[in-house]
Amino acid sequence: MGKVIGIDLGTTNSAMAYYDGKDAKIIPNKEGRNTTPSVVAFTDKGEVLVGEPAKRQAITNPERTIYSVKRIMGMMCNEPKAQEAKKHVQYKIVDKNGACAVEVDGKIYTPQEISAKILMKLKKDAEEFFGEEVTEAVITVPAYFNDSQRKATQEAGKIAGLNVLRIINEPTAAALAYGLDKKGEEKILVYDLGGGTFDVTVLEIGDGTFQVLATDGNAFLGGDDFDQRIMEWLINEFKAETGIDLSNDKMALQRLKDAAENAKKELSTKEETEINLPFITADATGPKHLVKKLTRAKFEAMIDDLLQETLKHIDTALNDAGLNKNEIDEIVMVGGSTRIPKVQQLVSEYFNGKKLNKSVNPDEVVALGAAIQAGVLKGEVKDVLLLDVTPLSLGIETLGGVMTKIIEKGTTIPVRKSQIFSTAEDNQTAVTIHVLQGEAELAKDNKSLGQFNLEGIPPAPRGVPQIEVTFDIDANGVLHVSAKDKTTGKEQKITITGSSTLSEEEIQRMIKEAEEANRKEKARIEAIKARNELDAVAYQAEKFIKDNKDKLGDVSALEAKIKEAKELIESQSEDKAKIEGLKAELQAELQKAAQNMAASGQAQGGAQGQQGQQQNKGGDDDVIDAEVE
Repeated sequence: MGKVIGIDLGTTNSAMAYYDGKDAKIIPNKEGRNTTPSVVAFTDKGEVLVGEPAKRQAITNPERTIYSVKRIMGMMCNEPKAQEAKKHVQYKIVDKNGACAVEVDGKIYTPQEISAKILMKLKKDAEEFFGEEVTEAVITVPAYFNDSQRKATQEAGKIAGLNVLRIINEPTAAALAYGLDKKGEEKILVYDLGGGTFDVTVLEIGDGTFQVLATDGNAFLGGDDFDQRIMEWLINEFKAETGIDLSNDKMALQRLKDAAENAKKELSTKEETEINLPFITADATGPKHLVKKLTRAKFEAMIDDLLQETLKHIDTALNDAGLNKNEIDEIVMVGGSTRIPKVQQLVSEYFNGKKLNKSVNPDEVVALGAAIQAGVLKGEVKDVLLLDVTPLSLGIETLGGVMTKIIEKGTTIPVRKSQIFSTAEDNQTAVTIHVLQGEAELAKDNKSLGQFNLEGIPPAPRGVPQIEVTFDIDANGVLHVSAKDKTTGKEQKITITGSSTLSEEEIQRMIKEAEEANRKEKARIEAIKARNELDAVAYQAEKFIKDNKDKLGDVSALEAKIKEAKELIESQSEDKAKIEGLKAELQAELQKAAQNMAASGQAQGGAQGQQGQQQNKGGDDDVIDAEVE
């Protein structure tokens, strides 16, 4: 049975893990780290960089470096959150058939394609770790992700060549990792504050059962927003001091973003940090430097309203679960942003000074939980039952533009519910089923997931036809809808695909493109290795000539091959066959020169042999310093 990995596909960082039969363990990436930056970059040479290499070059390549793409997954471009996201990134977010996409050098990439590149990097590193192919995964999403966002995540996995066995909510995954070995019954609250999203989930765990009682959150609240507050402060301070506005300078903004992130991290352990960015810009008077001190107190004041919002979500989750704060046994802190001391202080104070559970690594626990869920699905983890809930209500638009709920928020999944509707006009022969997700009373204020038509209804007075609408949410939290005319038995079934999701044709095209990109990348790496080997032989040949110039005859053929090798290396040729052919020719010339020198030395030695050992004091002087094959 092949390995199944658990993947935490995060806004700022991603992680992966596996279940070894006893425990869940993190899989380090190729660079030896337990987390991988969720960053993809396109270089001017056509290379695609993922993870740490992409993040390192962001300052000099801001418009081609894509980060926090999770924030626009499954988003329509006219949504307010999408408009907000556009303002805070240096790359170009564009409209593709109404959905958000990214444009780099004139080419359009969907968020699914960018996320797939991150998943492909994780998949490849896992394969190197195991020494075998990895084709299956459990991927986590924020609990507050809507149907479109969940589908987009599934699509990203498919493009990356992964069979996504299950989509699991991040806080639920964290609870699995925390509570797998717990024997007694507990009510726990998972406070998950990551790089781009915030979730709070209340669960009851005991005897292997993990039942989600309620979940709430904001898919647009996290460490990125804290960085943005620091950036805005720096821009305003610099403008006040110099009159220069940095907000339109993409390279300066990328430097500010990096500096803000580092300052935020430092302030988790220090009371004050200095942000020092020399040569941030220049004007007629010369270069300008940005040097500012930021205290922890000032930073906490900057983000206080965002932190207070997280407490309101705790209120909602507890209320939906029918619990008061004193009934919570453990508060499990998850996500890198929970390292901020003020976050810990506010949550502890909310629960009347209760000690927070920080026994889990906030960056790794979600991936570990996903690996445990993979173990459950594969039958490797016994006696574990996971009962999750739908985070938002689902329904359809009815007469007067009203949202009529079919499945209420907080319903345990999987679930199937039906409701009977009728026509709004006399002799109506078709109805449009407009599927919605959200809590607002009016349809227009909720998220539209898509629509479809049921046609062929026999003409009848309004209110007479009986149309049964069925909503079916699977274990991934993904919605399937059907509408059936009970008179004729005609039925229309669809898996909801809003215009932010991809068609099967698009997914297959992207899979092929990803496979082709992989093939090219593999060929490029092999060419680099071949060039390095050719370079090593050229170096040996040069060193051989230099060390033995007094003993060599005509080496013009060898020198010509060295010159040819250097030119091929400098041209960055990716023709592996040509490189390897030249290497073989160079090695042959080097070997010939070494043999000629050895033969010449033997002849000279025979002529001088009678002079005795006095002429042979050199010892090592007769050793040829060359590596030949």
